[in-house]
Order: sequence, then structure tokens, then C-alpha cells
Amino acid sequence: MRQRGFTLVELVVAIAVLGLIMFAVLPSVGTWLDNTRVRNVAASLQNGLQLARGEAVRRNQSVSFWLVSLNDPSTLSNDCALSNTSASWVVSVNSPVGHCADQPSTVSSPMIVTGRAVGDAGGRVSVKAVQTDGTTAGTAVTFNGFGRIDATTNTPIAKIDVTGTGATTNYRALRIAITAAGQVQMCDPDPSVAAGDPRKCP
Repeated sequence: MRQRGFTLVELVVAIAVLGLIMFAVLPSVGTWLDNTRVRNVAASLQNGLQLARGEAVRRNQSVSFWLVSLNDPSTLSNDCALSNTSASWVVSVNSPVGHCADQPSTVSSPMIVTGRAVGDAGGRVSVKAVQTDGTTAGTAVTFNGFGRIDATTNTPIAKIDVTGTGATTNYRALRIAITAAGQVQMCDPDPSVAAGDPRKCP
């Protein structure tokens, strides 16, 4: 019985077609991966804010969510500083500056609850947190025992915009909006989102 395999011409044509398909698909895959990173970072920030609010209600005391920058974005360390452009965060009663790597405690300042380093995704994601005026940098928001914003402690973050870092890529940006009542909502800041769409930012 005669066996037949691929000829060299057929193999070259198959590789060329596969190469063209990969060339066409790779930019879309790259954008999809970047948008997944944006989504993951936004979800992490939303979770941190909700955790801070829940902990404030549980303890019946003010608890804050802090955005912190790290020398190594994959590890919470004591070289941390407050930053409105970082996706790393710490939930604590007092400012965690210089103490981000401390163990959780209810008695030792800064009384850390938990924290999260942004990790490798931070290099491909842009974060900007601002106060209610829409321009002044915001680095923290404090929730009181009722779960509302405690404006007497500091001027709080009102929104955090999260997008990609590429100048020419069309990212699906996300926003974390925080109301005075303490509600934390992830929404789509794109003005083309139709009114009434639950994804639309208020």
C-alpha cells in the first residue's frame, strides 16, 4: 500500500498561511490581553475599596483605603509611598507609609487590615485617582462606621480611572466611582455608552 505524506510545497504553503493568520490575529490578542489586565486591576481596586468599607462597618471605626507605590511592584514592602498613579493598595486605620509590609494588627499602628501589590500587570496599566474636583490627585479614602465617606479625615478619592499605557491602542477603560454615601461602582467612562446602560458612569 502506497503511503503519501506532505510535499515540501504543501508544507511551505501551510506555514505561509498559518503565518498570515497569526500576523492578522496577534494585534487583537495583544489588545485583549491588555484589556484583561485593565479589568483585573480595576477589579482589585474595587475589591480593596469594598473591603475597607466593610471593615469600617464591622469595626464601627474609620478605616482607610490607600494607594501606594512600591519599588518592586510585585511585593508589598516598607519602601512604600502614597501615589495616585499606582494600583497597589493597603487597607489600614492609619497611613501605611513606611509600614506597608507590617503584619495585620488591630493595636499596632498603622493597624493594617490587608494590602495588595499590583504585580506585573502594573507595567501595562495606567491608573489615575482624583478627588471630587476631577483634577486634584487623590491617594486615600476613609470610610466611617456607617460605611459612608469620612470627609473630615482627608480629602477623599472620588474616582479612579484605569486604562492601558499604549498611545495608539483602543483600550476598554474602566472607572471606579465612589459616592459620598460610600457606594463603590465599576463603570465605563466612555461617553458613547448609551444613557440607561448600567455600565455607564454616573
